[in-house]
Amino acid sequence: MGFFDFVSNAGKSLLGTGNDAEAIKKEIEESFEELPVDGLVVEVNDDIVTLAGVAKDFATREKAILIAGNVEGISQVNADQLVSMEMIASSEESEVQAIPEEIFYSIVKGDTLWAIASKFYDDGTKYPHIVEANLEVIKDADLIYPGQTIRIPEVLA
Repeated sequence: MGFFDFVSNAGKSLLGTGNDAEAIKKEIEESFEELPVDGLVVEVNDDIVTLAGVAKDFATREKAILIAGNVEGISQVNADQLVSMEMIASSEESEVQAIPEEIFYSIVKGDTLWAIASKFYDDGTKYPHIVEANLEVIKDADLIYPGQTIRIPEVLA
């Protein structure tokens, strides 16, 4: 659950303009309408980003990881210290809650959101679920690119 791999030669150009950690932190914070992660700490060491803090929910945790990883020059995100409120609650309760399994997908040349939805849901018409789950990463459903990593949400009925 800690390290996530990304394609380092794809993504938004944020590094090399000064304080890399601050640039990634700002990108995460500005990608959400509300501050999504309490006590957000971002460290950049070469091509690895380390995130720490408490996300309001599991989906927000995944999105923060994706925003940090979809930066050109970043090949890995360490999220061992980035927890969600659900993770905290499940560790405090006697019964362990099911934490959704993270399904990340790296887009390859020729992919479309329809094809990705067909692959994971056996139904291309469900691609809007993928767009909705990745609003902070997919700014335009017609503009995805090879190397971009997205999350694949569970679709209920």
